[in-house]
Amino acid sequence: MASPPRTLRRRVIGVLSGVALGVVGTRASGHAVAVGTSLQQKPIRAGVAGRVTLKFNSAIELGLSRVFLVSKGDKFRPLEIVAGGARGELIVEIPALDTGDYALKYRVFAADGHLTEDVIRFRVEP
Repeated sequence: MASPPRTLRRRVIGVLSGVALGVVGTRASGHAVAVGTSLQQKPIRAGVAGRVTLKFNSAIELGLSRVFLVSKGDKFRPLEIVAGGARGELIVEIPALDTGDYALKYRVFAADGHLTEDVIRFRVEP
C-alpha cells in the first residue's frame, strides 16, 4: 500500500496533468487558422489596387484584428480590412504596388478571443 505522501503526490500529478491537457486542447481548438487566400486564384498585379480574401476556420472579431503590408526593408503599412461574405472571411484592401516581394502580416482575434498571428508572402508581377 502506498504511503499517504506518495498517494497525495500521485493525485496532485494527476490533477495537474488533466489541467495541462485541458489548457492545451482549448488553446489548439480556439485559434483562428488561415485555411486559404484568394492570392492563388487572383494574384496581385503591379500598378493595380486590389483585394485579397483571407479565409479562417472560425469567426473573426473584425474590430480587434489587424493586417499589415510588409515591403522591402521590413516596412509595415496598416491595411483596411472589411468583413467578407462568409463566416471567418476577411477582405484586405491592397494599394497599387510595384513589382516585387511582399507579405501580409495578420493579427486576428477569433470570436472566442484567441489571438493568431502569421505572415503570408506573395510576389507582385507586372
